Amino acid sequence: MALDEKREGVAGTDSNGRMSDEEKNLEAKPIRSKQSKASDDPFGDEQHSEVKYKTMAWWQVGMIMIAETISLGILSLPSVLAEIGIVGGIILILGLGVIATYTGYVIGQFKLAYPGVHNMADAGEVMLGPIGREIFGIGQMLFLVFIMGSHILTFSIMMNTVTEHGTCSIVFGIVGLAISLICTLPRTLHNVSYMAIASFISIIAAVLITMIGVGVENAGHNTVQVNVHAPFAGAFLATTNIVFAYAGHVAFFSFISEMKEPGTYMKALYLLQGSDVSMYLIVAVVTYRYAGPDVASPALGSTSGILPKVAYGIAIPTIIIAGVINGHVAAKYCYVRLFRGTDRMSKKTWGSYGRWAIIVLILWTIAWIIAEAIPVFNDLLGLISALFASWFTYGLSGIFWLYLNYGRYRESRQKMALTVLNFLIFLLGLTICGVGLYASGTSIAENAKSSNGSFTCADNSESE
Repeated sequence: MALDEKREGVAGTDSNGRMSDEEKNLEAKPIRSKQSKASDDPFGDEQHSEVKYKTMAWWQVGMIMIAETISLGILSLPSVLAEIGIVGGIILILGLGVIATYTGYVIGQFKLAYPGVHNMADAGEVMLGPIGREIFGIGQMLFLVFIMGSHILTFSIMMNTVTEHGTCSIVFGIVGLAISLICTLPRTLHNVSYMAIASFISIIAAVLITMIGVGVENAGHNTVQVNVHAPFAGAFLATTNIVFAYAGHVAFFSFISEMKEPGTYMKALYLLQGSDVSMYLIVAVVTYRYAGPDVASPALGSTSGILPKVAYGIAIPTIIIAGVINGHVAAKYCYVRLFRGTDRMSKKTWGSYGRWAIIVLILWTIAWIIAEAIPVFNDLLGLISALFASWFTYGLSGIFWLYLNYGRYRESRQKMALTVLNFLIFLLGLTICGVGLYASGTSIAENAKSSNGSFTCADNSESE
């Protein structure tokens, strides 16, 4: 059913005028008719298309979401517990995880209400018109490119660890750029979904090796700090690293758009959230328990001898593939923005492949520059989280719900409670952004004096 055919007062009805179960669960406000690109399915009718996008089952989307989300974020969580204490860390990991599950659900609601929304820029256009499209689009692109940069940085840290600084760190960054670029060349997420399975196996194996290694090396030799009196900036920077661990929401619209059955999205979301919350708690607590207050970030460097090399070597697929998924979403946004409504979206021609490759090259080059400019892992994660994850994972979902239910806030007690909840989620995003920028800026300024600097050949494998 087209958006402009949905009748006033409901999201959709059957032939007898009754709401379907799916639409009852939506509980959205009446759809506002807008003549905009966000109203149109960017992939259109694919019956005769040479390139078919809407091909993924829910489990494939779930694996892509896991590969995108459970990657670099999990590697910083043990150091979070070292910074703020095990009790505060566990509460934050659980609490922010539960909220991230709800905000992911709200994104699914918004997609059901506006099926033509393919990315955050489309959502911005629905709510605020052309200005919203530009603001949300720029924010989404910056966020994704910064995440791509964090993966290049981690790749260079990995190579320095494995090779014992075998060559200039800039060279390792360029190698990471080249590999990531090649892996991003497929134009559909269906092709990437099989890489995601390898990424998931990779990160599981790498953190298991790390946990076993620190357990064997440090059994009984470290004490656990229940609470830590840390400086405010350092403690909040640690909190933003937890936020980054749940920072996959920015790509959820794009993932749903390439599903065969978008109505099964919640299965993928529950698969993701059940996996990431449980893994984050186990890895963070076990690694911190045995590595102690000097735990490294990324956590794969917490062991000694040959084990860090083994762990990083096994983690290569997730370091690359998780970055590739974000790179693909960023490139797809640009491609859809440029060629939406044209046959280049669905044709297999040298021209379409060439344009896609040029977009991919430009984005990964910018990501490499960011990785070289901010060479301290935790500082880069904190900056990304404060600027973008605060909004895309938390704050904007509150706004989405308030927009969908405009005019119905006092309809019932449940609706009033949800209104308060979503307004608080908006305030949470605002707080993380404002205070997080202060904390990450303070940390970057301090570490600039002691780090090896930007665009340097120095070994970055010991940066935290």
